Amino acid sequence: MSQSPITKLGFIKIEQELNELIKNDREVIKKAIAEARALGDLKENAEYHAAKEKQGHIEGRIMQLQGYVASAQIIDPTTIKNDRIVFGATVTLLNLDTDESVTYQLVGQEEADRRKGKISYQSPLGKSLLSKEEGDTVLVRAPKGNIEYEVEVILYE
Repeated sequence: MSQSPITKLGFIKIEQELNELIKNDREVIKKAIAEARALGDLKENAEYHAAKEKQGHIEGRIMQLQGYVASAQIIDPTTIKNDRIVFGATVTLLNLDTDESVTYQLVGQEEADRRKGKISYQSPLGKSLLSKEEGDTVLVRAPKGNIEYEVEVILYE
């Protein structure tokens, strides 16, 4: 099984979600199924079918997270000393077309959330940033056209 890199903080959040699903959500849905079952005929019992469907979603997510935890390679960005961009780096980029700066952290696929400034190291932008240094320019092929960035700052925090 190949290992999937994840930041220390990302791993903690995944473990918290997994524990919440197992200890709380799973128990709540078991009770909902039991209550719906007590209502009688299961063929025409919408509450029962809805609860069973939700149970399927919960169990699927539990299995997905357990697989991710089992294959996780935890990386603490604060311990990285590098002048180049590698997994875990927080990078400030200057968009050369709009003259706007953006900041992203390169993280694992499971913890990526562009709205929170976390992008996957496997995304088109993430791949193009790997091994770059401050001052380098990066050309990213995006659906809306090519975007050119200049690497302004690289931090490991």
